[in-house]
Amino acid sequence: MSEPTITSAANPRVKALVALRRRRVREQTGRTLVEGHEELALALDAGVRPHTVYVCAELFRPAGRAGVQDIGQQADLLDRVRADGVEIVHLSRPAFERVAYREGADGLLALVDSVGMPLSSLPAARPDLLVLLAQGVEKPGNLGAMLRTADAVGIDAVVAVDPVTDWGNPNVVRASKGTVFAVPVAAATTDEVLGWARTHDLRLVVTTPEADRLHTEVDYTGRVAVVVGSEKHGVDDRMLEAATHRVRIPMRGKANSLNVSVSAAVVLYEAVRQRATR
Repeated sequence: MSEPTITSAANPRVKALVALRRRRVREQTGRTLVEGHEELALALDAGVRPHTVYVCAELFRPAGRAGVQDIGQQADLLDRVRADGVEIVHLSRPAFERVAYREGADGLLALVDSVGMPLSSLPAARPDLLVLLAQGVEKPGNLGAMLRTADAVGIDAVVAVDPVTDWGNPNVVRASKGTVFAVPVAAATTDEVLGWARTHDLRLVVTTPEADRLHTEVDYTGRVAVVVGSEKHGVDDRMLEAATHRVRIPMRGKANSLNVSVSAAVVLYEAVRQRATR
């Protein structure tokens, strides 16, 4: 079967893809976008089956960036989705660049189901459960970076608490390098998350610059949730009151806090270090 080609940036399918930049449209349709070879390959490895893959072969080798091997990898990925019966649509460069949401597009973009699951469906039975709770984090890039850390350290889940953005935000997908599809994720209110934590007997290790204890001075073994807050406001009073431990990361400069994704990484790697040694 021949694969259709769209040349006009005003095509209705192109307009529908552009509309998915808006959270309301993503929530209404239950769809989002994955752009880039690396991100799409990881999503496929995680079991995601795209509805459609959009291709612009002209962008497969941006000047000075990609070589023959890269083109071969992209061709292999297309063969992989073809074998799975996924629709492939070719776009002209103007049409693809209208849909692309990042600079340096590599000519691959997929329409997939939105990511995430109900809080109650997260894997929570492990005796050494380790999760990350991100309360009110504003920037998609920070959420994505935390997901990359979560994937690297092998934690069980990440929960966006009182989320400002959604897991299907294309910039979260991009910043996570596709790991949003590999790590179980959910979104819920603070009250829902605190109830879930009590139900599953999770100790809450909450990061705050005002804490007396350093992040290395508490026990992360067993069932633990590491909690980080927004860079502007930190965690709220409800989370602080529920904390089993309040911890801070030592700072020797003039700033009183790190980027939230960096803070999460520092504390999670301490948890992983303790668990490995004990």
